[in-house]
Amino acid sequence: MINYSTKLVRIKLLIIVLTTFSAVFVDLTFAPKTQKVRASVAGPTASHTNAPGEANCTTCHADFPVNSGTGGIVITGIPANYLPNQQIPLTVTVNEANAVLYGFQMTAIDNLGRRAGMFSFPTQNPEPLQLTFGLVGGNTREYIQHTSNGVTPTVFGTKSWTFTWTAPAFRVGKVSFHAAGNGANSDGDTSGDYIYTGQKTALSGSAIANFDGDLSSDLSVFRPSTGTWYSLNSSDGNFQAVQFGAAGDKIVSADYDGDGISDFAVWRPSTGTWYVLKSTGGFLITQFGATGDVPVVGDYDGDLKSDIAVWRPSTGVWYILRSSNGSYDIRQFGVSTDKIAQGDFDADGKTDIAVWRPSTGTWYVWRSTNNNFIIVTFGQNGDLPVQGDYDGDGRADLAVFRPSDGTWYLLRSRDGFSASQFGNSTDKPAPGDFDGDGKFDIAVYRNGTWYVLRSSDSGVIIANFGTSEDIPAPTSRLAQ
Repeated sequence: MINYSTKLVRIKLLIIVLTTFSAVFVDLTFAPKTQKVRASVAGPTASHTNAPGEANCTTCHADFPVNSGTGGIVITGIPANYLPNQQIPLTVTVNEANAVLYGFQMTAIDNLGRRAGMFSFPTQNPEPLQLTFGLVGGNTREYIQHTSNGVTPTVFGTKSWTFTWTAPAFRVGKVSFHAAGNGANSDGDTSGDYIYTGQKTALSGSAIANFDGDLSSDLSVFRPSTGTWYSLNSSDGNFQAVQFGAAGDKIVSADYDGDGISDFAVWRPSTGTWYVLKSTGGFLITQFGATGDVPVVGDYDGDLKSDIAVWRPSTGVWYILRSSNGSYDIRQFGVSTDKIAQGDFDADGKTDIAVWRPSTGTWYVWRSTNNNFIIVTFGQNGDLPVQGDYDGDGRADLAVFRPSDGTWYLLRSRDGFSASQFGNSTDKPAPGDFDGDGKFDIAVYRNGTWYVLRSSDSGVIIANFGTSEDIPAPTSRLAQ
């Protein structure tokens, strides 16, 4: 057992109060009035989580490089995908065997570096946690961190703090959580302390063809002749081959069990039967639909599970089996010549019913937020709808691929219009988030070769994976 005097502990606490994260006072410039009392309790200055545009605690505790000790910082509770307004319990743990006192600071930001959601914690006496605010790159960020009452562990070698993160009211795309932790040795100054940083990410259900659960789309195909799925995992480069399906099936891979991993799934037109191989284990077999229907994959009830659904071109009726409660939704929307174009266009966490009319190049979207619909002309006859979140704001964007000249036209909800020539007339458009940045990448599949234009750095991926007969898995939600 480590023995130390009360005086020495007080000295160390005072130093942490004054200098942890290079602080001499807590910056309250951006704190709301309701937080001033809480934020005035001693703790680190804002903007030292190692998030983009920020420093970390080694600016003051500089004896060792960041993450050079034998301990670390662990963030637990962050889901693969979040729902609007979802309240999620999180825990931050700092481990350092030689430490006596511990501290941390954490923030959550979107892909533009802005505050994403909000932190809260239950009232305690004395308070071990506090909130503060800082300005980074012109954006206000919120931070949750320890107070002087929250630095002493109950067990030597580790310290944890538990609190709640409430997701934004609407999808904002990728949210990154950044945290820095301090394992202090209580020697009376800032020397000998170990600083650790960590980061985790949650998406708003934007990752498709994600068969390994790493938040990125995988190069993956379905081979009709053998009913086999082939996937090249983006997380570790490992290869999967799963026989599930038969010739003539329509691919409908999506996350039906809500674990953040895409499930291998097909819809059989001859019988109207759905076959789902759940990544959590077991099978789902449901007869839903009839010959001539079109499967329309999406999360229509906002529970982060894909719903079984079909569109009947002969009548223009959508039939949706909600995974949340097993109820049915039946709506007439569209005409027989339309192409399906469903997506979450209003960022409420629910897929909106939508069609694209080739004859006029017009989009018709039935928004789930208010049951009103929008009409936008974008595209021309011969185009293919390739809707997706190309700017990472959590909203599906209107987009078309023009086979005649291989051009992609995007009407992004945040970043506006863009046009990119990428592909040719024989290519199959297969957009997805292949670089894991929360934005859809422009991509085509050409007789077994993938061409991906990464949104993160405008680099191009060229990879041979598949054969000429294969169907790229990211097209499960597109008009096939």
